[in-house]
Amino acid sequence: MATGDGGEGHSFGELPKIISVDDHVVEPAHLWRTWLPARFRDAGPRVERRGIGTMEHLGGGSYRQTFDPDGPKADCWVYEDLVYINKRHVAAVGFDRDDMTMSPITYDEMRPGCYDPAARLADMDLNHVEASLSFPTFPRFCGQTFAEASDRELAAACVVAYNDWMVEEWCGDSGGRLIPLCIIPLWDAEASGAEVRRNAARGVRAVCFSEIPPKLGLPSIHSGYWDPLFAACAETGTVVCMHIGSSSQMPATSGDAPVAVAATLSFNNAMASLADWLFSGVLVRFPTLRLAYSEGQIGWLPYALERADDVWREHRAWAGVRDLVPEPPSSYFHRQVFGCFFRDRHGLASLAEIGVDNVTFETDYPHTDSTWPHTRKVAEEMMAGLDADTVYKIVRGNAIRMLDLDLT
Repeated sequence: MATGDGGEGHSFGELPKIISVDDHVVEPAHLWRTWLPARFRDAGPRVERRGIGTMEHLGGGSYRQTFDPDGPKADCWVYEDLVYINKRHVAAVGFDRDDMTMSPITYDEMRPGCYDPAARLADMDLNHVEASLSFPTFPRFCGQTFAEASDRELAAACVVAYNDWMVEEWCGDSGGRLIPLCIIPLWDAEASGAEVRRNAARGVRAVCFSEIPPKLGLPSIHSGYWDPLFAACAETGTVVCMHIGSSSQMPATSGDAPVAVAATLSFNNAMASLADWLFSGVLVRFPTLRLAYSEGQIGWLPYALERADDVWREHRAWAGVRDLVPEPPSSYFHRQVFGCFFRDRHGLASLAEIGVDNVTFETDYPHTDSTWPHTRKVAEEMMAGLDADTVYKIVRGNAIRMLDLDLT
């Protein structure tokens, strides 16, 4: 078995360069100071270095924090009444496994690839990665931070500023290796559709969305409210990327359960979301709309699809979907949905049921789950025995198709 230095000993030969469909960026401290219009800059998000007192886990990944001038220092985003502490687990690369904690962290302590595009490209080179799509950190996985703000005009300006930074600064000098992923003003579906079109006109083909919008106090996908957004995505070829946790909730079992429980169950949100989409009729009305379940993993998909088809076949007359969903739900999955994973041996063993054209790969840089800098070795070991065409599709080809990349 190869160890990541050449691909020898595998049936597929040399591992193709990876295209990671789920990484993360820690926004640089200057982002909104630079990219917001001048009249918004004083009120926009800013970074302050503060001493941290205590951090108490409240369940489901939520924490209560206190501040102490003499405590450990963190670079914190300050915006309206929010103080967001940068923590080591979201900038974990470079630390030993047992040091990837919830401890406060400053930019000085982070690996520069977390926030600097040139350094990110260098870290991608170390990891056999050609191209990378990165989700937000301070705005959260689909821009919830701005959706929760009280000043809507400022929040809308922050969304536009983030997207301008993403396209022009983060991705601008990367030669296409850093792939833009934009956010939307979640409180306004029409404006969200317009922002998708604005960014699609400059080559953006991916947008963040919530896995379960009602968890954010927003309308469900069943309501028809989001149709202006979905129409814009379908018309521009923009894939709807739903990261685990983009509902601002993780499937914890109790308030006193360790975070490990929620981390183990994180795919549950993706599974619930997929059931929503398969029975919503949205994929019927928008047959070119594409979805990606970022960091959702894939091993759960065979049974979820089997169960959805059984429900459609046996219960559609009374279950409210007889006229809404004319074909077996799995047919819409195979036509329009991508699963995304970083470690999932069971999923790879189930490719016949999932569909090899519906699977993409990721490195999750710089989070605690990240396989960096050993992603090549991890991929080679997981995919040993697969044929070259299958491996190419998983680590590269499907991402090129999903994101309409100018790569081969």
